[in-house]
Amino acid sequence: MIELRQVSLSYDGTDVLKDVSMEIRPGEIVALMGPNASGKSTLAKVLDGLLIPRSGECVVDGVSTEDDPDHARLRTGLVFQDPDDQVVSRRVSDDLAFGPLNLEAPDVDARVAEALKIVGIEHLAGRDFQTLSGGQKQLVAIAGVLAMRPAYIVLDEPTAMLDQVGTRMVIEAIKAARNAGKGILLITHDPDIAAIADRTLVLKDGQITPHDATISDTAGIELPQVARFWNRLKEKGIAVGQPDLSLEGTVEALCRLKPKV
Repeated sequence: MIELRQVSLSYDGTDVLKDVSMEIRPGEIVALMGPNASGKSTLAKVLDGLLIPRSGECVVDGVSTEDDPDHARLRTGLVFQDPDDQVVSRRVSDDLAFGPLNLEAPDVDARVAEALKIVGIEHLAGRDFQTLSGGQKQLVAIAGVLAMRPAYIVLDEPTAMLDQVGTRMVIEAIKAARNAGKGILLITHDPDIAAIADRTLVLKDGQITPHDATISDTAGIELPQVARFWNRLKEKGIAVGQPDLSLEGTVEALCRLKPKV
């Protein structure tokens, strides 16, 4: 488990993170939302051991990043918004092998095959990276991180540059990584992307709070479509119970409504 314990951090005298506490457990997706310049990318770097808190601590599987930042970097993989900034080799399979080779791992081929399978891109192994679509490129970036076999993955706006098709591909890959036991922090501005998470947190002015999708937003974050629809039903006096942020759950709730006589 990754734990942030009352973490604070500042740049040039400006507080970016203020007394932040949160957890990421294996096998769960945690979405992190917040307005621009709220500290989301800074928090991602803290989780990976790239930044050390001014006060408080980040603990990755029992080891503080202040004591051993390399432990956090091995346990936590980062996926950036633009996959072109992350991929280093022209051929897809070569790129996935790059990280394990640098670790001098004895099972590079097995790691590459495993990562390709989890993400579902075995058919792209021999392709030239630059011939891929945006969604496919992001899948390669995710697979490249998975080949390092981290316990946790932090994705910083991984769908921001993608169309609907590419976004769906990446969402399925994120779910597959979660099903493979990875703990995932999904940083996103898109409430409908955040809806796939097991929990959603909001970071605003350097402070973090749980996100309640049943109430109007107080942090400049738009609610997912399902939650907005549910709230509109409430406004019209139609009670459908608590939303589960899925289309199927909402349709089921609506079907249970008794028609007015």
